[in-house]
Amino acid sequence: MTTGSDAGRNASCTGTAVTSANKSVVITAGHCVKLNGAFHANWVFVPGYDQGDRPDGTWPATTLLTTSQWNSGENMNFDIAAAVVAPQGGRSLTEVVGGQGVAFNQPRGRQTYAFGYPAGAPYDGSRLVYCSGRTFDDYLSSEDQGLSCGMTGGSSGGPWLLNFNQSSGGGMVNSVNSFKYNFAPSWMFGPYFGAEAEAVYNTAQNTGLS
Repeated sequence: MTTGSDAGRNASCTGTAVTSANKSVVITAGHCVKLNGAFHANWVFVPGYDQGDRPDGTWPATTLLTTSQWNSGENMNFDIAAAVVAPQGGRSLTEVVGGQGVAFNQPRGRQTYAFGYPAGAPYDGSRLVYCSGRTFDDYLSSEDQGLSCGMTGGSSGGPWLLNFNQSSGGGMVNSVNSFKYNFAPSWMFGPYFGAEAEAVYNTAQNTGLS
């Protein structure tokens, strides 16, 4: 994608195909669709990206959605977004790649797996990385949950999965990589998926349906 505030600058994030009514929804972070007051342009989703390989193609977004709190003031507690992508070759996204489940209003402090494509050193954005552990509350400046995780920039928007099955790779998206404090690079924080996140998801999954 290119950033809306500077059409000449490319940016990268991580996103997840999720089960949805229109079979076309990607969940990511709010700042992965809108930053510094402008929506990104030329937004595409590349499922299964691996060291330059695009096994399932490139899926352009037709609609970008975020919470009202992120849209109006980029409130970090609501750094949540969804993209609706166009069908390719007559097939919708999750018909081709499948989708993770989505969970809202869950208890805090649960065992969680976080995934992303970190691009900042020591990573280069070419491969999927994960962290796992029990989440903890951020008592500093947000209402987010934290996770011990060394992922860097580029992993933003990557899914936090509950009930992750290591053999199938399936789980329930319950947050996304959002931000880090400079003084605590080993902690990643993600927004709580409550009513606001659910509203974004529901709007996205009904987009394009009559």
